[in-house]
Amino acid sequence: MSLYQLEHVEHVYRETTVLKHLNLTITAGEIFALVGPSGAGKSTLLRLMALLEPPSEGKVQIELNGKPLTYHKASITDRRQLGMVFQRPTMLTRSVYANVAFGLHLRGQHGVQSQVKHMLEAVALQHLAQRRVQSLSGGELQRVALARALILQPKVLLLDEPTANLDPYNIGIIENLVRRHHDEDGTTIIIVTHNVFQAKRLADRVGLLLESELIEVADTDTFFNHPQDPRTQAFLSGDLIY
Repeated sequence: MSLYQLEHVEHVYRETTVLKHLNLTITAGEIFALVGPSGAGKSTLLRLMALLEPPSEGKVQIELNGKPLTYHKASITDRRQLGMVFQRPTMLTRSVYANVAFGLHLRGQHGVQSQVKHMLEAVALQHLAQRRVQSLSGGELQRVALARALILQPKVLLLDEPTANLDPYNIGIIENLVRRHHDEDGTTIIIVTHNVFQAKRLADRVGLLLESELIEVADTDTFFNHPQDPRTQAFLSGDLIY
């Protein structure tokens, strides 16, 4: 079933075209990875798909609970089904526990201790539950951000460079949690990553953004082993094509 439909999407910031001529369909339940060089428009596209802002031109539509939603038509309840983890997450100046529990409290839930405990165990941070987030390492902070998103059980999880500049230990924890959450709950996951090996490990399909355009989209095997566009092959080979 089609979850996202992007048609003729263009986006402009201060007279600079960040995305152009973009068409894309994403299926419910898949892991889709978006790769490309810095400045290609990956994070901007993710923000549009999270319904954080509307495109300058074209349509970004997501089908949730049997109804099509866009930036202008999505309610707060609808948006709560989209979980976004930023590359540099903003945290409350409180404990790890308080940050992970915050979204549940906003929804009026009580007795959340067991849920938070389970989630902190999943990200291997149960021993830091009462630590203030300001004292955490970058990898620990990113795991808190992921736990805070996952505990709300979103139908779509959007990840913007979730393991950038992290050590292999933290990368492994985050990737395993993302994969397990997808396999157990069928969550649709869209991940922006500069790490093509991560895309190869996690994704069902991969798309390449280059100079604001979506150059190629294919299943992971085809994308890495039989790309159709020579620019994709050049990118994967590490050639300087941008």
